[in-house]
Amino acid sequence: MGTALAPELARQADAVAERLAAARTRHRRLVYSNSLGAEAMVLTDIIWRHFPDIAMFSIDTGRLHEETYALLERLQRRYGRRVRLVHPDAGDVERLVARQGANGFYASVEARLECCRVRKIEPFRRAIAGFDAWITGVRHEQSALRAGVQGEEWDAEYGLYKVSPLIDWTEAQVWQYIRAHGLPYNPLHDQQYPSIGCSPCTRAIQPGEARRAGRWWWEQAEARECGLHPRIVNSAAAAAAAG
Repeated sequence: MGTALAPELARQADAVAERLAAARTRHRRLVYSNSLGAEAMVLTDIIWRHFPDIAMFSIDTGRLHEETYALLERLQRRYGRRVRLVHPDAGDVERLVARQGANGFYASVEARLECCRVRKIEPFRRAIAGFDAWITGVRHEQSALRAGVQGEEWDAEYGLYKVSPLIDWTEAQVWQYIRAHGLPYNPLHDQQYPSIGCSPCTRAIQPGEARRAGRWWWEQAEARECGLHPRIVNSAAAAAAAG
């Protein structure tokens, strides 16, 4: 089941647990939005082993990779627990496809953001309703836009706090934790997919490319976010308008 954590990584893991404990003290109802990415494997392990009362959900957009669905099953079997799956409204998806076509999101940033809104943002809004704070796997190292995110901050877009307990972790630390604990992970990561979203919107990255270059790969880098993180949405919208 893996090897012991190196002392420094063990301290980092303890710090994550402390941040989660503090957030649970400050916020009456806390929920983890599980992306099923590499960071999510770390947070799922820590939450389900130490904070089983923290709610957890994942959004099934209807267009995920088969490897992602298989990972979800492995994850649930390992811990003997279920991740609540939240789906987009069927009527909204039907109307979206009627307007755009099945792959209309390639046409423009606006079309893609509308697809993200229907398949991810609106289900997310329903999933967090009634909670005081939501937990993310955002890390400073992931992108220049995410470098400004705080470990905990007020999320004005959704009206609750956003908690990012892995904010100062490096990618190397994420993988050290995964391997030390023998955690399941998406095999696409071994095929140069550092960031994994919907199947049509994710590709492997090439040598020298940024770690998130495979997300919405046909767009300008400034627009490559789905909209769950308000600061990033604002920056993307401004860049789209300027272009």
